[in-house]
Formats: sequence, C-alpha cells, structure tokens
Amino acid sequence: MSNGSSEYALQMVHIEKYFGLVCALKDINIQVGRNEIVGLIGDNGAGKSTFVKILTGVHRPTSGELYVAGRKVDLRTYSVRRAHGYGIETVYQDKSLGEKQVLWRNFFIGRQITLPFGFINVKKEKAVAQEIMMNTIGFRGRGITVDSKVNKLSGGERQGVAIGRAMHFEAELIVLDEPTVALSLKEVNKVINFVHKIKEGGKACVYISHSIADVYEVSDRFIIMDRGEIVGDIKKEDTSLKDLDAFLLEYSHGLRDQKE
Repeated sequence: MSNGSSEYALQMVHIEKYFGLVCALKDINIQVGRNEIVGLIGDNGAGKSTFVKILTGVHRPTSGELYVAGRKVDLRTYSVRRAHGYGIETVYQDKSLGEKQVLWRNFFIGRQITLPFGFINVKKEKAVAQEIMMNTIGFRGRGITVDSKVNKLSGGERQGVAIGRAMHFEAELIVLDEPTVALSLKEVNKVINFVHKIKEGGKACVYISHSIADVYEVSDRFIIMDRGEIVGDIKKEDTSLKDLDAFLLEYSHGLRDQKE
C-alpha cells in the first residue's frame, strides 16, 4: 500500500523499529476507522509502548509508512509537535494536566486564545472550557467549575478533562495510554463513560490497557500484540470477554509457542 485512505483516521504500513540489533516492532500493519475505538492489548514487553512512541512522534520508525486521515506523514521530520499538527492527541495515565492550574487554563496550555495584542482572552477560554465540560464530556461533578484546580479532582475526573481537551482540538485520533491505572472501580467507570463520549463525538481512538475488561467494554475491535508483532485482530462481535482473555493467556504462558 503506497497511498493512504481518508476513510481511516490512522494507517500504519509495514512499520518496524529496531534499537540496534533488537527488533521492538516487526511488520506492524494497522488501520483505525474514523469513528472506531480500537483496543491495543498485550503483556509487558509486547511492544505497546514503542507503538505509542512512534505514533506520537517520540521515536522514529526504522522503516514503514504512517498515514493520518489519508495524509502521508513525513517520518524524517515527525515529532511530538508535528503529531499534534496531524491531529494526534495523547492522554497518558495521570500526567496530562497541570496539578496546580485551574481547569480552564489546562484546556489551553500551549494553545491559548488571544486578543489582538497577544493577551490571553480569559473570558473566551473560560466559556469554551465550560462548553467542553458540560456538553462534550458531560461533566456533572458537584462543586467543580472551570475555576477549580486540577488537584481537587479525582483521578477519573482528571482523565475526563484530558479527554475533553483532546476532543476539542479536533483530534483525528485520540490515544489513551493506560487511562485507568491505579483508579478505583468507581473512577474506572467514570473514565469508561468519558471514552464512550469519544465514540459519540465521531472520533477515533486507540485504547491501551492491561485491563482486558475495560478494553472489552469500550472497544469495537481488538489488536493483540506479542513480542513486537501483531498476533490478533479481532472484532468485538466475533469474541467474548472470556475468549479474549483465554487468547491472551495462551501467549502470556507461552502456550502458543508450544502449539507451533
């Protein structure tokens, strides 16, 4: 494949990554539809972190092609900043927000709305932040306003703010990297609800998690990685949570190697 298709938010074509002689990713071919949530799962060392770092411009692949919304990415100059320019927004575990900043400032870090002489348009930023909180992600936390500081929010609420921010900036693809790590069950449910908002908003998402139950709840399709390779690409309608879990266990215990 030499041309990208605009029907996909993301296409990775024959992507490989070597660190010296060590192959971290081998012949990765992935497509994510424009209104699709894809769960990326695999054990530690499967290659998920390297995948994210290539997708978000941290690492440069050794070979292969990357397309975002049909546009071919120039991997020679690709960077974190350029990833934002292509519409790739990443929400990390709990590191996406400024702890001591108020919410409305967090929405516009590095992308301020300014007045003619360069001053920040505080009134406009607060109004947009309020719109995102109430309507984009359906934020209903009691006592939480755009003037609340991030450190007053629960873990699930923080992830909701980060997801809302990503959706607002017209992301082609939102990458959620272990968004429910160290959260209580109640907080996990909040994050799951926010992820459903991504789908409702017509956005594409790659959801990366160790929690198979969470991935199964939100995803339309599952891509399973093992030791740097894709070993499964399964639609939700074609598998149950139990079967998906069993498939992963076979790899984690080396049972697949024994069969081969």
